[in-house]
Amino acid sequence: MMFPISDEKVGVAMFKEATDLLQEYFGYDSFRPGQDSVIQYTLSSHNSLAIMPTGGGKSICYQIPGLMLDGTAIVISPLISLMKDQVDALTSLGIPATYINSSLTQAEQDDRLQQLRKGNYQFLYIAPERLESAAFMNTLSSIPLALIAFDEAHCISQWGHDFRPSYRSVVATLKQIPSLPVMVALTATATKEVIQDIQQLLNINPNYVVNTGFARNNLSFHVVTRQDRTDYISQYVRNRQYDSGIIYTATRKQADQLYDRLEKAGLSVTKYHAGLSEDKRKQAQQAFINEEKLLMIATNAFGMGIDKSNVRYVIHYSMPMNIESYYQEAGRAGRDGEQSDCILLFSRQDIQLQKFLIEQSNLEEHKKAQEYKKLQAMTNYCHTSSCLPTFILDYFQDPSERIDCGSCSNCQHDGERADRTKEAQMVLSCVKRMGERFGAGLVAKVLKGSSDKKVKSFRFDDLTTYGLMRQYTEKEITNFIHFLVAEGYLDAGEDRFPILKLTTAAADVLKGQIQVWMKTGVVKSEAQTDYDEALFEELRQLRRQVAEEKAVPPYVIFSDATLKEICRYLPTSEQEMLVLKGVGAKKFEQYGEIFLEPVSAWLETHEAPPRPPAASVSSALPKKESSSSTGEASHLVSYQAFIDGKTIALIAAERSITERTVLTHLLKAGKEGQPLDWSLFFNEEEEQTIIEARTDSDEQKLKPLKEALPEGYTYDMIRAVLVKNGFMEV
Repeated sequence: MMFPISDEKVGVAMFKEATDLLQEYFGYDSFRPGQDSVIQYTLSSHNSLAIMPTGGGKSICYQIPGLMLDGTAIVISPLISLMKDQVDALTSLGIPATYINSSLTQAEQDDRLQQLRKGNYQFLYIAPERLESAAFMNTLSSIPLALIAFDEAHCISQWGHDFRPSYRSVVATLKQIPSLPVMVALTATATKEVIQDIQQLLNINPNYVVNTGFARNNLSFHVVTRQDRTDYISQYVRNRQYDSGIIYTATRKQADQLYDRLEKAGLSVTKYHAGLSEDKRKQAQQAFINEEKLLMIATNAFGMGIDKSNVRYVIHYSMPMNIESYYQEAGRAGRDGEQSDCILLFSRQDIQLQKFLIEQSNLEEHKKAQEYKKLQAMTNYCHTSSCLPTFILDYFQDPSERIDCGSCSNCQHDGERADRTKEAQMVLSCVKRMGERFGAGLVAKVLKGSSDKKVKSFRFDDLTTYGLMRQYTEKEITNFIHFLVAEGYLDAGEDRFPILKLTTAAADVLKGQIQVWMKTGVVKSEAQTDYDEALFEELRQLRRQVAEEKAVPPYVIFSDATLKEICRYLPTSEQEMLVLKGVGAKKFEQYGEIFLEPVSAWLETHEAPPRPPAASVSSALPKKESSSSTGEASHLVSYQAFIDGKTIALIAAERSITERTVLTHLLKAGKEGQPLDWSLFFNEEEEQTIIEARTDSDEQKLKPLKEALPEGYTYDMIRAVLVKNGFMEV
């Protein structure tokens, strides 16, 4: 993060403080793209807008300034579930935070308001409706405020796909606060119109808009057609039965039917839609978040603001209404940065369903026209043969450079590319001869040579293009027409009933100046892992156990990404673990020793890891401040207790760590030169026998060494001898 020297409010000292806080609380050594700029603007009292992809670290943009500035940071969020997740994450790090919403009793709300007035919270999460309370507004006006953050800021805009009228009125209400603090808006989905609307509402200078783009490089996008959807899902989920996933359906009926099918198959599944009672929805959501159930089947009523980071796949049972909704829902996969799948199961009937839903809505006619325009873009996505993420980025007018992803179903295509120029010329010529006044359905009938009454009434059976593609079915022709629309050779307009018109590119095709190529099949590759999956699963179960004890979601303890880092680098000490992504001093202080234990046990019984342990990479990475810099090192606490006469078992019980961890602490202290009676662990004969066995063997693992020793030699005894004599690091 580079703060301008000319800005007196934000300089080198603040840069260091912000980076130190990022490292201490969140376990990262540097900011992600865009975070530094938003933090800079906030600390400099400039209102700003951050457009970043889901999982791009938007919350850091207000959490770091909230820790640095005086007063309480107010975070306005549209859903209760997001508030609880965020507050759980902050309080687990020792940061005083809370939320006030309708899930609390009046007594609980009054108590939190009293604590708020006393200045006992650094962060307060609220729903926009909370600002309609005069009493609450009086409280805000009477306390120091650090900043106001608008999460899911597209809800402010009337052009946003999830526009909330109550959210829009918030801005005018907040301006009644006498000392209004700096404001920051954050969203993952925003078109040009939405961005401009938010800027105007919050008085944000264009110079303080940070748009890092919408690209999610860890997501693999796939469009699947011509397959039985339920069979496809059943097979896919069975192959990933240990992964968390979300399946979105268009209707409650679809959700219920799919749930029944998968639940009967014995899969770990729950469901969520507006037809269920509030209690049942809460139970389903908590079961999913706490990993009691790994698969969630839901309508779009579920998910906005869910902070679960380790969703490995999102499947859409049918096509959503627009790309904004699809990208936001699909983006709930892989928030931890790990590779994840986003799969859309497409059928032609999905288009008619979405048109029906638009017509049944209470939208004004001009808003319906906007929805039809968005639906056409979504339809084009399902038919394009170009890179799927690139198509989405183009839709959002993403400012970043376009590079095909290499991992979507189109980029991974290894089937044949067929020259469809001749067929394209037939379609384009037919559209032209029909006066560019009709939709894909009628054009397909003409090309098929249909005897349909409408074809004959317009005398289209007299056209030279009539029956030119009779070897294809009408469905195949219609799909090909949609492909030509998606590729930009035809324009379908923006109305409920699309009318086909030729584009400029169509003229080049008709003249034979460019060719039209179409992919004829796709093959999806399977991702390879570079860590021990059994150890990863053991750490996941440990994480769930710890989360239950702490009453927080598992991903608040450590993300999947961090657990995989542990499995890759196999840390055996605090210093080695602090190097890993997502492990800061605060996290290690709470959970570090607990997760080092299974790694040590794994190393005793397995061959060398596929990648070097963290010790070999730690010298190349910035060192994080360990707990010893702020207080006595953990291993010395155990050592002092041992010297004071406490047994290893008692120390372990008092410190809530394992006996093996206590032993590791003692060995580390002894290695550092602290007085230690080694005879407590082995005698001279045992020491000599172990040294000879180690010298005679090229094998550095403990298991082969133990097998070569006489019966009765324990792993703890062997470790102690090896540490004392320099054969092993602690």
